[in-house]
Amino acid sequence: MSSVFYAIHRQSQLDAKGLIVKGSSTQDATFITSDPGRSGNKSRGNEARTRRSKDGTWAKKGEEFYFGYKLHNKVDVEFGLIRSMEILLHLSMTAQVDLSSEDERVYRDKGYFGVPANGRSVTILRATRGHPLNTPDRMRNLQISRIKAPGERPFAVIKPVFRAAHVLVTTVQRVNVKMVFTAIAYNLHQLRTLQKAGNI
Repeated sequence: MSSVFYAIHRQSQLDAKGLIVKGSSTQDATFITSDPGRSGNKSRGNEARTRRSKDGTWAKKGEEFYFGYKLHNKVDVEFGLIRSMEILLHLSMTAQVDLSSEDERVYRDKGYFGVPANGRSVTILRATRGHPLNTPDRMRNLQISRIKAPGERPFAVIKPVFRAAHVLVTTVQRVNVKMVFTAIAYNLHQLRTLQKAGNI
């Protein structure tokens, strides 16, 4: 399920303020957790029946397990505004989402390594069997990381500030709606930041 949306009613209103995407964006993803309805092997009783997510699934990252969904955001590099998003179940992680358009350059981390893009993909390289990263590869990765750093800002605001890292709604459709409104709120927050800085 894909949700392309705009911070103030329509993209044209952002364009009118000079906030035009000039060809570069960054795409990243994060976990949005939900209630699995159980704690270990012990049932939570009524709470499990009323709050348990119907669509959330389990995923592992490193040594940590997460239950819920995967939020993919595309953020323009220059202004740090969320331009599009998509919510997926964790089990769909291998079918990585591409939010880029044909006329833009998209910077991505190594989680998207090997995944084709509609736009011009600039993806952090990952070492593979028999092909370790050399010094130029590592320097390239560092440069990409610096460029895509603004793409991390939405998660730094949406999760701890807006407290949207965990959802209590129980279906992927409702999570999608909640994340759309959260991202619109972030864009309004970012527009205010840009206004204070004199960028708009």
